[in-house]
Amino acid sequence: MQKVKLQDLGLKDYKETWEFQEDLFQKIIDIKINNRRNETSNPTPNHFLFVEHPHVYTLGKSGDMSNLLLNEEQLASKGATFYKINRGGDITYHGPGQLVGYPILDLDNFFTDIHKYLRFLEEVIIKTLDEYNITAVRSEGETGVWLDVGTPFARKICAMGVRTSRWVTMHGFALNVNANLGYFDNIIPCGIKGKAVTSMEAELNRKIDMNEVQQKILKHFAEQFEVEFI
Repeated sequence: MQKVKLQDLGLKDYKETWEFQEDLFQKIIDIKINNRRNETSNPTPNHFLFVEHPHVYTLGKSGDMSNLLLNEEQLASKGATFYKINRGGDITYHGPGQLVGYPILDLDNFFTDIHKYLRFLEEVIIKTLDEYNITAVRSEGETGVWLDVGTPFARKICAMGVRTSRWVTMHGFALNVNANLGYFDNIIPCGIKGKAVTSMEAELNRKIDMNEVQQKILKHFAEQFEVEFI
């Protein structure tokens, strides 16, 4: 059973968190490169970061800038920042009340299949939401977790976008728990037109305990990936 170092960063600036992720990510890659060059087998660590971000929009490397519907002045007026980053996917929003998880894993410790990795992440969120009697599913061809797929009321509750290099992962998922959904009106979320966004609070009509959601995610992640958090 793999061990995963868990850190809860609380409310933390997006750029600072991105740089912290990059540092952990690169250290794992450096170990792997050194192992290959020197024919050694030093173990690689695995990490899992929980964080909430101040209002921020991020655009993936394949994203379209036109999906951001604000200019710089409008961003500033909403107290939001913007970054073009190196994950997959298009544009998304992060903010208070949204639970963001960044698994920084060496998939050589698990399985070398990025599609399986994404499906496992989706399954963790689906099982977590099921504990709140929210029936969530996948939407074919659209990474993330959705409600009422195949109906006019389809809406996304959890966005996902990852980067991998040498089978090491970074970035991850963003689950709308008590997020202010009005901020999504300023983008075309994930570049997908005509699809709404929702949150656990909106679905259940009550504030949800973020720490409780964290614990449920950790439980399902540990079961799905067969890990122990340290």
